[in-house]
Amino acid sequence: MFAYYVHDLDPLIFRIYDNVGPRWYGLGYVLAFLAAYLVYRALVRRGYGDLPLSKVGDFITGCALFGVIIGGRIGYVLLYKPEMLREPLSILRVWEGGMSSHGGMVGVLAFTFYFAWRHKISWTNLGDNLVVAAPIGLFLVRCANFINGELYGRATNVSWAMQFPKELTENNGEAQQAITACTQIDPSLNSPEAIVAAVRHQPAVKEALRSILTPRHPSQLYEAFFEGVVLFSILWFVRTRMRQPNGVLTGLFFIFYAIFRIIVENFREPDASLIGGFTRGQFFSFFLIAIGLAFVIFAKLRPIFPKHLTANPK
Repeated sequence: MFAYYVHDLDPLIFRIYDNVGPRWYGLGYVLAFLAAYLVYRALVRRGYGDLPLSKVGDFITGCALFGVIIGGRIGYVLLYKPEMLREPLSILRVWEGGMSSHGGMVGVLAFTFYFAWRHKISWTNLGDNLVVAAPIGLFLVRCANFINGELYGRATNVSWAMQFPKELTENNGEAQQAITACTQIDPSLNSPEAIVAAVRHQPAVKEALRSILTPRHPSQLYEAFFEGVVLFSILWFVRTRMRQPNGVLTGLFFIFYAIFRIIVENFREPDASLIGGFTRGQFFSFFLIAIGLAFVIFAKLRPIFPKHLTANPK
């Protein structure tokens, strides 16, 4: 048998007190917004953006707050956890995790449309440069998901499979086995949450869980690679090496993100009930493909290029 890696990473960067302290998940979002700002400025300096440099910071801040955070949270509640509506205050506890990438995209789309209207700037030009930076954020957040040990993959016996203690909070059978084994090590380990925390600093607990936890795909890393590294490479190449009208990049982002999401979801444990045999991530991604195709077709039928490229065609 393989000696599978038992996930023992701490979601906190450091602890101020007990379970209080800055988290990798939050840092991932902060770095994502910073990367978006830097990439957007770089593209504007190269002449790909109609937005003045002085307004890049305002635009990225608005996308982060109104688009990603609010849109992502509302999307998570409506698409994955509608039962949270019965306890409205739980919706505000963003630090506990629970964001929808699909909801975030809709939120960013809406804010971009508003910002473009408010400042009389091409909506699709704003979006084309923003989507080039978006995969960096997706990469960082997926890595944070991995550190948190959440959104893990389906059961497998591949050599690189990993075991995620957080599954004890969702599998009563394994949870009872783990409690029985771990209370013999430490009587205080009488709940799945206590066991998950103990794995990080008690080797005996980790060893006890090896024979209980299910080996799974590290699907968070698959998503980080395809939705982050590969998608960024495609969009950066098209943006900087091909002369495309406004809207094409936005369309390509939706299309390729959806394709990668649909593929990788086959390795990810569903975190909500299926819809017609598809995971929620797959089901909602089909709509993104349709939206992406609409952007590309419209852009090709009525081509409008960034002002710098219009003045200096390649």
